[in-house]
Amino acid sequence: MDDIQNFATKLFDFARNGDATLLEYIKQGVNVDMVNQDGQSFIMLAAYHGHTELVRQLAAAGADVNLLNDRGQSPLAGAIFKKEDAVIDALLDAGADPTAGQPNALDSARMFGREDLLERLS
Repeated sequence: MDDIQNFATKLFDFARNGDATLLEYIKQGVNVDMVNQDGQSFIMLAAYHGHTELVRQLAAAGADVNLLNDRGQSPLAGAIFKKEDAVIDALLDAGADPTAGQPNALDSARMFGREDLLERLS
């Protein structure tokens, strides 16, 4: 069991660190929408940590850009919280739903004073 846990930890570290090595594992059959113990998906971790290119690549590989974590948060809301504008653009380009989750991306934009995003998200 330790080997499996270590492998999974390594995969989530790739996402957290923006390491495209993750994509090779996905090509070999790892579920692109795999989640960790907190319900954080690869795309959520990449988005939250500002890795725009990996977000784009994960979306292109079929990742669910609206997959909510265990707290009901979307990758888009997380990117707004972290002020990751390039990631926000990448997620919107990939079809992220601004109304997914709670608080959703619109709520997050209002909460964090991101008036510049409200029109784009509406």
